[in-house]
Amino acid sequence: MELRVVLTVPDFDEAVAFYRDALGFEQLADWSGEDGRVILLEAGPATIELFDERQAESVDRIEAGRRVSGPVRLAVEVTDLDAAAERLVAAGAEVEAPAVVPPWGGRNTRLRSPDGLQLTLFSES
Repeated sequence: MELRVVLTVPDFDEAVAFYRDALGFEQLADWSGEDGRVILLEAGPATIELFDERQAESVDRIEAGRRVSGPVRLAVEVTDLDAAAERLVAAGAEVEAPAVVPPWGGRNTRLRSPDGLQLTLFSES
């Protein structure tokens, strides 16, 4: 089975520049046509974490200092957290909070993508 997350974005070109070019997700297909624009990006293996509200509040407090995320937040593992965050900010992301060392280890930083999606970058220790 494959998990496919579909993002409907207000600025398609900006989203392509952010997710494909800055974040580095590989483009697998372009199915754009007269009905609209769509590309498929490969984002590596996927998992789904299910949080209740208390857990979401706890993680937001650890990563961002306050409750900020909505029902969907992407968490992407990167090799160099600082370089990835700088690259994404240059591509239009906003820093929600600087990098932290969460209780479970590694380092995490919280960004908001140009389309408003909460994005956690994480690197394992």
